[in-house]
Amino acid sequence: MTEPRLIEITRAGHGVDIDLVYATERNLTGKPIYKEAHCLLLEPAEAALRKAVTIAREAGLTLRIFDAYRPPQAQQVLWDFLPDPTYVAELGRGSNHSRGTAIDLTLLDANGNELDMGTGFDAMTIESEHFHPGLPEHVQRNRLLLLGIMHAAGFAHIKNEWWHYELPGSRALPVIDNSESGPLRLM
Repeated sequence: MTEPRLIEITRAGHGVDIDLVYATERNLTGKPIYKEAHCLLLEPAEAALRKAVTIAREAGLTLRIFDAYRPPQAQQVLWDFLPDPTYVAELGRGSNHSRGTAIDLTLLDANGNELDMGTGFDAMTIESEHFHPGLPEHVQRNRLLLLGIMHAAGFAHIKNEWWHYELPGSRALPVIDNSESGPLRLM
């Protein structure tokens, strides 16, 4: 059986904007989790991302990626900080980020500005849910635009986070631990 292959996602190679917040202090923990910023996805997720990039480009939009593959050790850091299964997958269950099949992202307009999604990335609040009632129409429209692009490319969404998309059936895949040998090392 062959080892799952993670593909590096780059601005030049994929036509995306990359802002890996877990390599910075601008995340819910307030400190960097990744020592180096490498954006990685499992091969089938990378292929679906390419479709999403094409669809977004046809609408004059660009995808901005906040997170993709996440080593299990990074998932543990997040769980230790926020042990709430509503927003953070328990290590025993495993995050689909740690399978290389999940991606956190938003949309940029033609000027490089993020579309208003009503909350920031990693806002672990009820307002971050898809279809949360009471959000302004333009926010609902922007979220639906992202949802349509990602679903058309083959991704599924989860209820609680407008920014999170994953390949259907991801739970059947093994968790990938490349924290020691791969380019995505932890702090």
